[in-house]
Formats: sequence, structure tokens, C-alpha cells
Amino acid sequence: MKRTFRVFLLLLGLWLLFDLASHLAAEILWFDEVGYLQVFWLRLLTQLGLCAIAFFTSAGFLQFNLAIANRGGGGTGGQGGQGGQGGELLTPNSSLLTPRFPTPHSPLPTPHSPLPTPPKLSLRFLLPVVLGLSALVGLILIYYCQETLNFWHFLEKSLLSSFYSKLGTQNSALILLLGLTILILSNYQFCLSAIALLISLLFGFLLSARWDKFLQYFHKVSFQETEPLFHKDINFYVFSLPIWDLLASWFLGIFLYSIASVALIYLLSGNSLSEGRFKGFSVSQRLHLNALTSLLMLAIAFHYYLQRYHLLYSTDGVNYGASYTAVNIQLPIYTWLSFLAVAIAIYLLLRVIILSKAKKTSFKSVPYPRQLIYALGIYLIIAAISGKILPSAVQRFIVQPNELARERPYIQRTIEHTRQAFNLNKIEAQTFDPKGELTAGILQENDQTIRNIRLWDTRPLLETNRQLQQIRPYYKFPGADIDRYTLKKEGERGGEGEGGTGGQGEGGNLNAQALTEKQQTIIAARELDYTAVPQQAQTWVNKHLVYTHGYGFTLSPVNTVVSGGLPDYYVKDIGVDRGKGSLQISNEAIRASIPIGEPRIYYGENTNTYVMTGTTNRELDYPSGSENVYNVYDGGGGIAIGAKWRRLLFAEYLKDWQMLLTRNFQTKTKLLFRRNILERVKAIAPFLRYDSDPYLVAADAGGTNSKSEKTYLYWILDAYTTSDRYPYSDPGKNKFNYIRNSVKVVIDAYNGTINFYVADPQDPIINTFAAIFPNLLKPLDVMPDALKSHIRYPVDLFSIQSERLLAYHMIDPQVFYNREDLWQIPTEIYGNEPRPVQPYYLIMKLPTAATEEFILLLPFTPTQRANLIAWLAARSDQEEYGKLLLYEFPKQQLIYGQEQIEALINQDPVISQQISLWNRAGSRAIQGNLLVIPIEQSLLYVEPLYLEAEQNSLPTLVRVIVVYQNRIVMAETLQKAIDAVFQSKTPNTPAIVRPVSNS
Repeated sequence: MKRTFRVFLLLLGLWLLFDLASHLAAEILWFDEVGYLQVFWLRLLTQLGLCAIAFFTSAGFLQFNLAIANRGGGGTGGQGGQGGQGGELLTPNSSLLTPRFPTPHSPLPTPHSPLPTPPKLSLRFLLPVVLGLSALVGLILIYYCQETLNFWHFLEKSLLSSFYSKLGTQNSALILLLGLTILILSNYQFCLSAIALLISLLFGFLLSARWDKFLQYFHKVSFQETEPLFHKDINFYVFSLPIWDLLASWFLGIFLYSIASVALIYLLSGNSLSEGRFKGFSVSQRLHLNALTSLLMLAIAFHYYLQRYHLLYSTDGVNYGASYTAVNIQLPIYTWLSFLAVAIAIYLLLRVIILSKAKKTSFKSVPYPRQLIYALGIYLIIAAISGKILPSAVQRFIVQPNELARERPYIQRTIEHTRQAFNLNKIEAQTFDPKGELTAGILQENDQTIRNIRLWDTRPLLETNRQLQQIRPYYKFPGADIDRYTLKKEGERGGEGEGGTGGQGEGGNLNAQALTEKQQTIIAARELDYTAVPQQAQTWVNKHLVYTHGYGFTLSPVNTVVSGGLPDYYVKDIGVDRGKGSLQISNEAIRASIPIGEPRIYYGENTNTYVMTGTTNRELDYPSGSENVYNVYDGGGGIAIGAKWRRLLFAEYLKDWQMLLTRNFQTKTKLLFRRNILERVKAIAPFLRYDSDPYLVAADAGGTNSKSEKTYLYWILDAYTTSDRYPYSDPGKNKFNYIRNSVKVVIDAYNGTINFYVADPQDPIINTFAAIFPNLLKPLDVMPDALKSHIRYPVDLFSIQSERLLAYHMIDPQVFYNREDLWQIPTEIYGNEPRPVQPYYLIMKLPTAATEEFILLLPFTPTQRANLIAWLAARSDQEEYGKLLLYEFPKQQLIYGQEQIEALINQDPVISQQISLWNRAGSRAIQGNLLVIPIEQSLLYVEPLYLEAEQNSLPTLVRVIVVYQNRIVMAETLQKAIDAVFQSKTPNTPAIVRPVSNS
């Protein structure tokens, strides 16, 4: 039986070793394929080093103390003298450190005089203490398990938070704690040693998981800014403080567990529970506990010393960060608590030294170490009173009666540092005073703005794509993205039909002499979703060898439609033109402007399966009529698995043993895994925060396949450096209080190659990572120009900055304190439901600019009011990229906001009647995004109106509503609506023209 068990353990060990080796080898091969093997080695070695240091240091310290406790626990009993087993020192020399003196009438014991009966700890006191210490040990274990699980992101809520929040209905944490307590009491020596090893392992994981923080600490770059309280460079808080906090938590955990476990061993030794009494702590035991408590007090001193800096993130005052009470009360308290903890640690250490020298003197036993308990009790009382009660009293009775005067300088600090951390201090603020002087001539001068007004929202376009362009059930459009392309002109573009419609008609000829024009477009990738393959066809071969990639994309202008109100696609369909890439191109000008070749998408947002290429099975390329066209991958991505040892390695790594059994592999077979672009970049640079919306770009950026044929599809993904340690910076609802769009990531959709470009070289965090990984990050200057022209300001960052700007545009502390000028994001009616206005891209000419450019725009309204107060614009074109402009309206002038315009539209009897007619059974009218378009010194409001069936939705653009000054116009096209507003000509189809009431 023992031999069988040993063989089983041997086989299990070999399998675990092979599994570990296969994971390591697979990661090495993958990182070598993508060209970032050095990044992997640095990360791995740092993690292993930190884990080893934390584990062996913790395990060594804990096991050493447990060994001492187990060896010294058997002699408890209060017999002093030779073995040093005894109680309180009764010699006159002890009066220096012990509060218990012999009375004048108490004769000093001699070495030969009998000792008095030592006091004992009875069962009614012993049992609660033992249970409490066992529960404390269990809580320490649960806490660090919780920290580990939280860092792994396996659980949304930790065990303890779930326990506390659901105490009345869920007792899982209580049961776990009770089970641990009983387990410890049943076999305390083994359990305490095992828990010590487990906690050491958790410490090792927690430190190794912060490997990037340690590397940043040793490569930190100055922010060139200091905070005003401690006058330290910001890099101390961003790079150093997280490491000190981690070490403080580590020390507190080790020392607290040591004291609890050692005390528990001493209390349980000598069968104290079964005998119902504890005879007392010996001198050696008290020496041990005093030494450990001295270390714990030093850790507590370190903790309170660091808490001084955490006042800069306080939320207790009227402002975020250190307030009047924090600076004048809590800061001195934390400083003195730190000094007091050091003093207690020194006191306990001196007791250790003196008791160790007096071990041969006679003692009497004590049931508990009084000095230890007195010291800790007094400290806890002082910490509770000074740390909570005193600051609350000062805040209520001193600060609140004169709050503004006392908090003004601290409010100013919060405003300044929040604006710096979110880059709001770089916003250029100007006044925008609408004159209402638009004419047909001014619109002609701003023709490119008019021709790029977005009539197609991404939602209805995706619905249309899913009905018309999916082609097969297994093709999906995960998203649609707004971009701009420079198109070559072919004179007057024909073929628009009714879709000269959205403003492309007559205005399209104004720049006919120009060779190119900038056009705002919507692009959507056609990816393959294997989960949509019919169930009967979901075989291993189909999943990994046949259905390997998506194909092509749709591209359409934002402002035009064709007959029937459908999108006017520049690029659409598949399988229609095999000789020229099999995608249908609307005309030769588009073919000359937008590169289409090799439109296969092996790496995308929806590519969640691993595939093998170069096998005996042909890969499905695209359907063409009643047949399918097949292809063999010839890109640069993938890992060669022709060798049998590699198949074995990846079969174990992917847990797919079919790889060893199939006969479809050849010597040229390659494995493509980790094909989801977000998963792909996170594997390389997990220390960056990534945007939620990668977007596809068709551009000639130098990519080629193995045949040297060019590839043109790339994903651009914005990446951010963030921190939650920027002093005084108010994070709001975010998990960070500092953010920069420091990196643009480019992923080749065909080859899978990844490049990281530094977009903000002024960011100290990205410069720190550049020092750590010199071969990872490239300057933006080396990005191909074809891709640079598609860089855009990210919506996620813009939304975060806009949310912070709602309050932090107020730079005067008194105005900020009174919230006199608080803004909000306006709401609009989309479909039939109100929702916050989302930032939207426009091609327009800013009031201070000479030409049109691609910008991101969002309007604001005052709190609890619907009129516009300002609008924020982010510039995206290369020379001006990243610049933010804030245009504020005169406060004494009423400027209609989206809600007011929506109300005017919906309460108009003629327009609302028409909408009601469309909203009959089986169909519904959808009001799209209401766009506020600044033109010169005026505002034009444009809202598309879609019609869709309630089932099998195929949205069509049926009307465009334009509002300007005192007129509302609803017409079939944008151009007709504009003509009706400005009366440039009489439209063929009469528009609905309604005056806006001034009431």
C-alpha cells in the first residue's frame, strides 16, 4: 500500500513538473514569436525573485519562532530557578522596568526558601483567550487569501466583504472561520506550522504580483512637481509609497501571526485545556513574546509613519486630500503614535535584555504577561481616542463653524492637483458667443463640415450590417468605429442616387477642384464567431483547422444614404470579385484611396479560439455563391508545431490531447493562439490600462505576408498609464486619480505583430516603463504615416476628463466650495428613452482654426438646468493631437441644450404627428443622436430619424431634423433641410418647417 502511494506521489509530481515546464516553454515560444522575449524574462525573473525573498524570509521567520515556542512550551508551570521557569522578577533590580514591587513587609525569597503557590489562569478565562487567538490566526489566513483572490480577479467580492455584507443570510465566512478554529485546536502544532507556510506562500504571491511596482521603484522618474505638505516629489507617492505600504502590510502580517501562534502554543502546552488551568508564562516565554511584540510595535510605528502620507488621499474633509483637520490634528497624532510605538518597542526590548540577564533569579509565575498587555492596551486606547474621537471633535466644533476660511488653502490644493492629474490644466478656455448669423454663403465656406455631419449612428448601422452584411451566421460585427479617410476625388461623385442625400448633393461640388477630401466614415470588421457555427458542425477539426478567420469589413460615409434609406457603403459584401480581393468597392476612387488587399482577420476582438494553420485541411476563406472559397494562411504569425515534442508541449499547455492524435498536421503546421487583441497586448504589457474600443484601420503601413504581399488591416488600441497615488487628486468614480493616454498600440490583423508607440513622452510613468523595458516602447515618430493619420483622441479618456471637468472647471476655492457653477452632462432622447449624451466625433473648423479637422466634442449644461453652458473639444489631427479646447457660452445668454431642442421637436404638433404615424404596430421611429454642430460663431442642431421594424430590425434613415435659431425643419435629406432653413432654394419635396416659440 505504501509503495503504491509512493508511486502515485511520484507520478503526480512528474505530471505537475511537466505541466509547469510546458507552461514555461509555451510562454517562451509565444513571447519569442511576438518579439518580446526580453520583457517576459525580466518579468519572470523579477516575480520569482520577489516570491522567493518573501516566501523564504516569511517561512524562515515564522517556522523559527514556532520551533522556539514548541521547544519552550513544555516547561510551563511556574517553577523558577534553574530552568528559568518562573514568574515575575522579585529582585530590587527589576524595579526599573516592572510596576510590581515587593512591599516593605514582604520578605525577599532566597534561593532555598519555598516559593508561594503561583497564580493560575482558570478555564473560564483560558478558553476564551485560546478561542480568540485561534480565531485571530484564522482571520489572518482568510485576510491574505482574500487579498490574493482579489488580485487574481477571480472574485468580484472578497470573502470578508461578502461575509460582512451578507451576515444575516450567508454564513460561509463564519463557517470557514469556525472550521479553522476547531482545526487549529485539534492539532495546533501541525496546523500552525502549515498555516505559516501557506501565509508565507501568499506573501510571496502578493509581492511577486506587484513586480511592476518594484521595477518602477528602482527606475522611478521625477514628476518635476512637489506636493505642498511634505514637499516631496510626486514620484515618491506614485512609485515609492506603494512599495512601503506593501512592506508594512507584510511586516504586520508576519509579526501579528507570530505573536498569536506563539502565544497559542504556550497557552495550549502542558495539557492546559484538559487540566482546566494554565500555570503561567515562564521567563523564556515572556522573553519570546516581548521580543515579538517589540517587532510588532516597530511595524505599527512604520504603519503610522506611512499613514501620515495617506492623509493626502483622505475623504473625510470637504475636499479630497489633507484638510485642515488632517494637517493640524491627524498629522501630529500619527507622528506621535509612531514615536509612541517605537518607545514601547524599545521598552519591551529593554525588558527582554534585563530578563535575559536575570534568568537565574527566583521568580513567581504570572498567568499572563502584565507589562505586555498594559503596554498594548494603553496604546490601543490612545490610538482610538486620538485617531478617531479627537479629529471628529475638532472637525465639528472648530472647523465646521468657519469651514470655508479654514479649508480654503486645502481646497485650492485639491483643485490644482486634480486638474494636473487629469490633464485639465492644459485645457485652453475661450468664450464662444453665438451670433446667430449663419447664411447660405457661410455654410458654403464650411462645406466640409456640412458634408461630414454624422447622420448614421453606430447602433443603427450595426443593425443594418447584421441584416445585410453578415453573409453567414458565423460572421459577426463586434462593433463599428468612427474614423476619417482621405479620399481621392473623381470629380462629381455619381451613383449616390437619393443619396446625394445627406449633404453630398450640391455641396459636394464646392471643392471639386481639390484632388482629395477628408471624409468621416464608419468602419466595422467582419469577424468570425465560432459559437455561431451550427451545433452539428462544431467539431474539433472545424473549430481549430477550418473556421480560422474573419474576412473583410464594411466602410460607409457617415452622411449619405442610398435608395430606401440604407447606408451608402464604400466597401461591402464578400465573394463578389475574386480578382481584386473579393470585397465590393463602390468606385475606382475608393479603390485608389483605401487599400483592401489581404482582408483576412486572424487577430481581432472576437477571435477567442486557437487555430492551427498549414494543415492538410483547407481553411474556410469566405462563401462565394453556393460554394466556399478556401485559403492557406501565409502570414508571419504562429508557432511552428511540426515537431512532435512541440505538439506534446502545447497539448499539455492547451489541455487539448487531440493535437497528439490528429493526422492533419504537417511539418509546416503553425499554432496561432492568444488571438484576441486585448488578451494579446495584456499578456505583453499588463501594467497598462487599455481602452474599451479598439478600432480597425485600412492603411498601407508596411506589413507583408510570407510572399511579400502587403497586408493592410490594423487595429489601433489606446493604452493608458494610471495611478491611484497622485496626492490631492480627486478620483471621483474612477479607481485611479491620475491618467495619461501614453501609448498607442498597433496590432496587425493578419500577422499578429504588435507595436507599442509612446504618444505622451512627457508622462513620467511611461518614461519609467521605457527605462525598465527599453525594447518595448517606440517613439511615435517611427509610426508609419499611414497609421498616424488615423490616430484619434480616445473617447474613454475624454469621458473621464469631461466628468472631472464638471466640478473642476471651477478654480476659485469659494466658488468650488459653494458649488455655484457645477455642470452636468446633458441628456438626449435616443429611441424613446433618455440617456446621457455621448462624446461624438466631427470634422469641423474650430473657431480659432484655419481648416477643418477631426475633433471629439461634448457639450455641458448647468446642474438642474437644460441650457448649454460650454462645450469641450479634443483635437485628433497629427500636429494638434491631444490639445483640449473649452468654449464657454456667456452666462447671461440662453443657449438651447439637447433636452430643450428634443422637447421643441417632440411637442411640435406636425412633427410629432408624423412620428406617431410611423410608430404604428410593427414599426417604430427612432430619434438618433442630436448633434450640436458649432459653425463659425453659431450653433446648428441636427438629429437623424430612423425607421425600423420591431422584429428583424433593418433601420433606415427616413428624415433629418435641423434646428437653427427660431426654425425647426424636418426633411428627407440633410441638404434639403438646410436649404429649407436658409431658403437657398425651394426643395422638390416640401420640408416641414416650424417656427420655434420664444416663450
